[in-house]
Amino acid sequence: MSTESTTDDTLDPQISSVREHAIEYLERATEMRRRLHEWPEIGNELPRTRDEVLASIEDLPLDITLHSSTSGVTALLEGSRPGPTILLRGDMDALPMPEDTGLDFSSRVDGCMHACGHDTHTAMLSTAARVLAERRDEIAGRVLFMFQPGEEGHHGAKHMLEEGLLDVPPMSDGTVSPVENAFAIHMTSALPSGWVSTRGGPLMASADRIRITVTGKGGHASEPHRAIDPVPIACEIVLALNSMITRTVDPFDPAVLTIGQIHAGTTNNVIPETALIDGTIRATSEATRAKVHGGVKRVAEGIAAAHGSNVEAIIDYGYPVTSNDDEFAEFSLGLASEVAGTEATVRLPHPVMGAEDFSYLLNEIPGAMVFLGGTPHGTNLSKVAPNHSNRVFFEEAAMTTGIALYAATALRQLTPS
Repeated sequence: MSTESTTDDTLDPQISSVREHAIEYLERATEMRRRLHEWPEIGNELPRTRDEVLASIEDLPLDITLHSSTSGVTALLEGSRPGPTILLRGDMDALPMPEDTGLDFSSRVDGCMHACGHDTHTAMLSTAARVLAERRDEIAGRVLFMFQPGEEGHHGAKHMLEEGLLDVPPMSDGTVSPVENAFAIHMTSALPSGWVSTRGGPLMASADRIRITVTGKGGHASEPHRAIDPVPIACEIVLALNSMITRTVDPFDPAVLTIGQIHAGTTNNVIPETALIDGTIRATSEATRAKVHGGVKRVAEGIAAAHGSNVEAIIDYGYPVTSNDDEFAEFSLGLASEVAGTEATVRLPHPVMGAEDFSYLLNEIPGAMVFLGGTPHGTNLSKVAPNHSNRVFFEEAAMTTGIALYAATALRQLTPS
């Protein structure tokens, strides 16, 4: 479902100007993105990436803070009049995987690739900072640019929050200017280049890890009656967990449980003492998340007890549900229809079962994340390499929409009506 049409004849002059500004800086953003893509870094410590970010904004009128617990960077732009602060976030880290795209600017770091578009996020946010710095006279309030490490499972947003991300000082005239909203863009290969999609409410799932250890009694493979074989018990637990999801979870408030690893034994003629099960739980509400957690332990303990074995079921909490504020999501969809066009703005019909640590920010302040398409037009979306693939490809021209949307979000929120 698209939002109402907006033509160039009716486009807000400010939005039209921002789009032109973004086009003007696309080459600069592309060059930065390619440097980041060639030299990806993993986790919360990204020294080279941070230096690249700092170099890209060093000539702008920004109050820069370097976080000490991570390589996070915040940069505060003050407008010409008092008002609130809006946070714009871009994540910076890469993934521990090889790259096989064949691009001229492919990763030069073995076993490390920007396969989720974070290089584009960083380049778009840095460029949006430049666009907004040149338009600061239009701003009533401030923009807080958040360059975040460690999104790929390292809780970078949480670390930055714990270090005082939202504890911003007053404006230079002493006016209190709290961070009232947060906005982020995520590049995806699931949409055509330049298209924008989001929804109110749950956008992305929570992500937790399951680790189950079944302990039986080892023995000779020819004498299972003298042992307690943990392998069939583990297999029964896996099957029962999948049945538990389909029989107890409301399909309109869904969960996904996937077991990715089972490890047991060392050779063919030995019954091992233990079997290890490793998997993930995804849910789109905290209520279903808690229900599945309880179900996992109940099923594992019940089956183990039935077979006379012991079991330990550990659930490692990961990212919470990423839930967009309904009002801000509607604002974002409407603004996207102006920036990208009605035909390129889509209301997402249901949540995505991936996870995001932007969820930590949305648990603190209202805001929204949107998806930005990066797949060239005319390409069959069902056949393209997805995010996290060693062959994923994002069309760099899509960054024009991202830059403009970052900047327009701040301007529309902070420009007096």
